[in-house]
Amino acid sequence: MPQQENNTQDAFSFYHPLVNFSYFAFVFAFSMIFMHPVCLVISLVCAFVYSIFLKGRRAVRFNFGVLLPMLAVTAVINPAFNHEGATILTYLYTGNPLTLESVAYGIAASAMLAAMVCWFTCYNEIMTSDKFVYLFGRIIPSLSLILSISLRFVPRFKARIREVSEAQRCIGRDVSNGGVIERARHGITILSIMVTWALENAIETADSMKSRGYGLEGRTAFSIYRLNKRDKKALAVIFILGIFVLTGGILGGLKWRYFPTMKGRSPEIFSTSLWLAYMGLCLVPVIVDRVEEHQWKATQSKI
Repeated sequence: MPQQENNTQDAFSFYHPLVNFSYFAFVFAFSMIFMHPVCLVISLVCAFVYSIFLKGRRAVRFNFGVLLPMLAVTAVINPAFNHEGATILTYLYTGNPLTLESVAYGIAASAMLAAMVCWFTCYNEIMTSDKFVYLFGRIIPSLSLILSISLRFVPRFKARIREVSEAQRCIGRDVSNGGVIERARHGITILSIMVTWALENAIETADSMKSRGYGLEGRTAFSIYRLNKRDKKALAVIFILGIFVLTGGILGGLKWRYFPTMKGRSPEIFSTSLWLAYMGLCLVPVIVDRVEEHQWKATQSKI
């Protein structure tokens, strides 16, 4: 089992990068494409469950302290600007109608936005920069390198600016010390320190890459990832579920419209099977972890 730099302890994060990326590719695409209310609920709930499974209390605070309020605000704002729909509930003080369809669409759009944000937080925990470079380093080497460096730079910059701010606070030169002018001066000093550090770090990175022969013809790259039987099984399950849901969506099994009136595929065997498959796809990491934990406990009991 390859070990990589990762903040999580779930079993899915130790699968092959192709398995991780394929899973998130399907989940991202379906979360944006399918606007059926059941699909939106599945995506949002599964995203919340997986994020809490990955990050625990941090995810709980973020999901309920940030995402849910954002969902509520977005749902309320949309009907104020979108007045389409045939079912008029009442009239606003501006004289524009408040329709049931615009309210429903606002809730759906906010649910999709919250689900996508939550899925991206999970993606950042699982898909580390080395995984991304491994998958796309040969296909789009320049772009993959830039994205990898950028994604890695942001948390490092945040950590370093926290260190610099704490050091400046100890000598009374933080942005919270003094009057307005002094605070601005202290802030500029901290910013200057961070810019200097960023430039020095860029030069060191460039020198390191040059010394390792980056860009030279015939250069090979070491990789710790191997696609084993476990990865192939997980990849097969993800693609079977993903293609089944995609095919069902193309055939209209997940069709739903909001304007001018709400209408979509009613619950039946075909649509219900698509919902269950979509839920199974979204919960693949949680199921994988539960299965591997059960196998581990069974192995320990035999010792």
